[in-house]
Amino acid sequence: MLSLKTLLPLAALASAATEDLRTYSTYYPSASEVAVDAATASTAVTTSDVEGIFAKRIFVIWLENTDFDKAAESEGLSYLAQYGITLDNYWALTHPSEPNYVAAVGGDYFALDDDRFITFPKNVSTIVDLLESKNISWAEYQEHMPYTGFQGFNYSNQETFANDYMRKHNPLISYDSVSQDADRLSHIKNFTQFEYDLANEQLPQWAFITPNMTNDGHDSSITVAANWSKNFFKPLLENEYFMNETLILLTFDENETYADKNKVFALLFGGAVSESLHGTVDSTFYNHYSEIASVEANWDLDNLGRHDAAANVFEIIAEAANITNDDVDTTYLVNNETYTGYFNDASQEFPAPNVNLKNKAGNPVLPAISSLWAEKYASQSSAGFFTATTTTISTGSIPDATTTASASGSASGSASGSAKASASVSASGSAKASATASSSAAATKSAGAGNTVQVAGLTALFGFIAALAL
Repeated sequence: MLSLKTLLPLAALASAATEDLRTYSTYYPSASEVAVDAATASTAVTTSDVEGIFAKRIFVIWLENTDFDKAAESEGLSYLAQYGITLDNYWALTHPSEPNYVAAVGGDYFALDDDRFITFPKNVSTIVDLLESKNISWAEYQEHMPYTGFQGFNYSNQETFANDYMRKHNPLISYDSVSQDADRLSHIKNFTQFEYDLANEQLPQWAFITPNMTNDGHDSSITVAANWSKNFFKPLLENEYFMNETLILLTFDENETYADKNKVFALLFGGAVSESLHGTVDSTFYNHYSEIASVEANWDLDNLGRHDAAANVFEIIAEAANITNDDVDTTYLVNNETYTGYFNDASQEFPAPNVNLKNKAGNPVLPAISSLWAEKYASQSSAGFFTATTTTISTGSIPDATTTASASGSASGSASGSAKASASVSASGSAKASATASSSAAATKSAGAGNTVQVAGLTALFGFIAALAL
């Protein structure tokens, strides 16, 4: 529970965001406010046992800003690669960090081209809506976030004042469908809670993990990030509970050299990956949208009506689900610039999701999303809204001329990175901030996942104290 003093600026931010999400704003609670809120923050411990076609648990962990070769050659990641499958054709979507993070859970980055404090209205759905539609438990684990559900812009080390936690690296916190829902917010946890959930064998079935700004390499180096990753996962590789039918994706938000093609290192490992595949390479084209698409395929879920629908599925899951991935020509793919859209053009409104899409598994858009957005999508389509300057192309294809972005003065590439220029792409975007916001909470709210226990008060305070000690 947030204190009244904390709620007031948050309410002001929510009001401002509803009027115009393009307004830059920040929320910096004082140390005393953080301490008060930490003591009363509610933390959910949720488990479920929904069978997946390939894996029972999928965990995602992101590191920061590293070119493919540097990551692949690092000692720490080379060590982990011997236990899994290296994805050598995995692409980030744009620059800088935040648009990649929000896209990996929402299916689009809505033309965001910086790391500002943003919020999406409640009628914009995420991977959480898909997971909850089948009662699949989920969580985020954010290192050195001071307490569960913290919504501040950042949280610094209280001794050195170096950056520890940054909101821009927390993908779900920017979506009001999560942050303004008390139950969902209680699933946005820190690493203290990860250790608690692991020790008590009550981890969720899907989780997104973000190390702090030093351990993810952002404020340090690939050597630091790779060695941290090795040390973090080495004991987990020996943990039978953690490894059992678990698939882990370790990747990077973006590359470091903006003039180069935005291809990043990615690795699939965990107990779900058979030993016969250890040390192998998968050259199928993937990007951050593949993370959502693979979750959809693994648990036979519906889609968001965005770029998740057309994205390739990790081949080990695709084979189990009898899915055929697209062969994508990356000759002119760059992914180092954003397109023109809502967050960088004040004349643009949010595009509705394409409610007619089916994903690689043949499943439709989640009914709650379709019912909420069908009218808006039809209206925007008839008005010719979906053009080369929006993220959704009503014909389902993107002409070459609309997807070029310069790199090193010559190369060009897809604006979305979801497919080659002639390939079918999913609809994207959400809706204008004011559109049906009042009815969105009921429309997007799904059944809770599995068995949930609320751990409040002393547990949250302990997590806050532990974070300070670290």
